[in-house]
Amino acid sequence: MREARRVVVKVGSSSLTTATGGLDADRVDALVDVLAKHIDARHADTRAGTEQTALPGREIVLVSSGAIAAGLAPLGLAKRPRDLARQQAAASVGQGLLVARYTASFARYGRRVGQVLLTSDDTSRRAHYRNAYRTLDQLLAMGTVPVVNENDTVATDEIRFGDNDRLAALVAHLVRADLLVLLSDVDGLYDGNPATPGTRRIAEVRGPADLEGVDIGSAGSAGVGTGGMVTKVEAARIAAGAGVPVVLTSAVHAADALAGRETGTYFHPTGRRAAGRLLWLAHASTPTGALTLDDGAVRAVVDRRTSLLPAGIAGVEGDFSAGDPVELRDTAGRAVARGLVNFDARELPRLLGRTTHELAKELGPAYEREVVHRDDLVLLSG
Repeated sequence: MREARRVVVKVGSSSLTTATGGLDADRVDALVDVLAKHIDARHADTRAGTEQTALPGREIVLVSSGAIAAGLAPLGLAKRPRDLARQQAAASVGQGLLVARYTASFARYGRRVGQVLLTSDDTSRRAHYRNAYRTLDQLLAMGTVPVVNENDTVATDEIRFGDNDRLAALVAHLVRADLLVLLSDVDGLYDGNPATPGTRRIAEVRGPADLEGVDIGSAGSAGVGTGGMVTKVEAARIAAGAGVPVVLTSAVHAADALAGRETGTYFHPTGRRAAGRLLWLAHASTPTGALTLDDGAVRAVVDRRTSLLPAGIAGVEGDFSAGDPVELRDTAGRAVARGLVNFDARELPRLLGRTTHELAKELGPAYEREVVHRDDLVLLSG
């Protein structure tokens, strides 16, 4: 962890705001103090028996919740509203306050911040994904701290996206981070309710077996965010499965996590880095329709990793446009893959069961193409 050069740090609403809404300037400043010092330089641990060599500064991407929570008090809302319209109104007011607070706080260290608002659609489509990576990479190259959040003001599905935990895992893969640090109001993952006597903190997670029988719980205690330990463990699983190690701890232990000292729960990488855009497609996209595949097409897509052709499709559901994410199902209705479709829903019925050669001959060369190309397709675990 001490050697990680590019780090994504995610902080939750409860670590930045009061329970009634509104930003806590002292909490924001305390977090920025830690992050700025690690950006400027990483110093070796000065405890006895360790080397004293200074390490080069870090690049940090900050994924910050808190926009909706920050907007509650200014709008006179006593608690997080349930209806989407008022959530988006609170996000609209709060997002400006959140970035302004970070701007002022990082300015104490001569650091600039850049706001980056993302939706799943921005990063599941090939061109958008490349652009998101280039923007974040350029901000880091120019010494700017990217402050990433979901585009809560206009998005719908993203409001329920897991309080930015899953977003942070995907951003860590997007920017090719060496480490993901998830900061919460709890100092790690416990084998039960941390408030219950006798529960213990789980120091390391090497795989799913280490979580068997663990009561992860539900929502956080502050009541201003949407995520709890469930979303954090899921985010850690996604990141670790994509080759990114994860530290889950409380915001007050952020300095320990970044310095590589023992704190919280460490999730070991369990997989290798894959095509990043497909990770978003698997974990961040919301299918707008479904295609039912015959048995031969399922074998071709799942076992041989081929593209999906019209001849193998037995049914179409939903109202989608070319470029939208769709689910690929077997004849039993089980989702086996997800992909970006190349045709509108209204076009597909007349193509089903026919070869691309037949379609090109009858309808023109534009129809001699895959329904879902293998480069835009990701398999789903059973």
